[in-house]
Amino acid sequence: MPVGTPVETPSPPTVRPRPHLHYLDNLRVAMILLVVIHHAAQAYGPPDWWYFRGDQHTGVLATLSAVGGSFRMSLLFFAAAYLVPRSHDRRGGWGFTRGRLKRLGVPFLIGAATIMPALMYTYYVQYRDYPPISFGRYYLDVFLGLGQRPADWTGPSWPDLQFGHLWFIQNLLALSLLYVLFRWTGGLLSHRRTRHTPARLIRTPGHRALVLFTVTVAAAAFVVRIRYPLDMWVPLLDFIQAEPARLVQYAAFFAAGVLAYRHDWLSRLSRRTGYTWLAVGVALAAVLFGTGVDTPFFAPGGLSWASACWTLVETFMGVGLCVGLLTLFREKVAGHSRLTRSLAGDSYAIYLVHLPIVVALQFAFAHARLPVLVTFAVVAILAMAASAVAAHLLRQLPGAKSVL
Repeated sequence: MPVGTPVETPSPPTVRPRPHLHYLDNLRVAMILLVVIHHAAQAYGPPDWWYFRGDQHTGVLATLSAVGGSFRMSLLFFAAAYLVPRSHDRRGGWGFTRGRLKRLGVPFLIGAATIMPALMYTYYVQYRDYPPISFGRYYLDVFLGLGQRPADWTGPSWPDLQFGHLWFIQNLLALSLLYVLFRWTGGLLSHRRTRHTPARLIRTPGHRALVLFTVTVAAAAFVVRIRYPLDMWVPLLDFIQAEPARLVQYAAFFAAGVLAYRHDWLSRLSRRTGYTWLAVGVALAAVLFGTGVDTPFFAPGGLSWASACWTLVETFMGVGLCVGLLTLFREKVAGHSRLTRSLAGDSYAIYLVHLPIVVALQFAFAHARLPVLVTFAVVAILAMAASAVAAHLLRQLPGAKSVL
């Protein structure tokens, strides 16, 4: 190179503008409303621990929870991850990290300090046979665990500190920070060698790729569930509340969301492929509603054929419904109005505030003597409406929209 010749430095890749995907907003709202419905069903269906104990139960709602658990949160992780690369490209690593800490970390800390101790105190007062104590004393001694653990403590864990539905925000923040680390590490390696994107990632996923993805996720999930069955929650790094049995699935869909943005999979996925997988998911869900979850082919975990069978069925059902709903909303629910845009803007706040509203309604209808499915339907409908109103009002507070 001649002396004095300027060295050309490669410019950063141009971020190609993408049209706003209103159908993805609509799908996210639908999934969050399904979360509200799921929590409304928790008191009347599955035998899991819950903040309200009722004497009305039905296997239909247990099956509803199992079907919803196969795809609902995976789609939320996918939709959130789809927006991550664009935000990182626009703001840079540090700006993106600060934004995630503000939008995810601040609401999590506020919710963990207010919503969760109030719910756990209600459970303590209603269902534990201990001498009554004030909320302040409960908060310090029992919720934070600064007091002595009672010898006959009934759980579900000690201390009572738990994060409830806020686990999703925690896990999303952790995955977002891992993405920043991945981008930073990739940037260092790119100075040493030329990066080549594998052709299989550039191609739009077809049936073969989706089957391979499904089987891989199911195999990894089965291995995890040998030790950590469904509904077993553990504190990762002593702080992050996670359900290992589904963590593989969530991480896989988060990664898929990032790749879908980079390679424009959502617009390129064929309608025929999407609807075929939707049919698979709906068919498996219909079979499950026919058999119920109390069958020899269902097991939440362990080294057994029942666990392997359920993990494979659940994963195929989940992938089918995720791919199918993405296609269905793209083709049929892509419109927007003032109401849908408002709901999309409020959806994060709806997720944050809905749990105490659901539990309060479950207590309110505890002695209504309605049929169990009617009670569930009333609680679910009122909870969705009240959560939407509360979230909209909350976001009108000064500075709230920058966080929510």
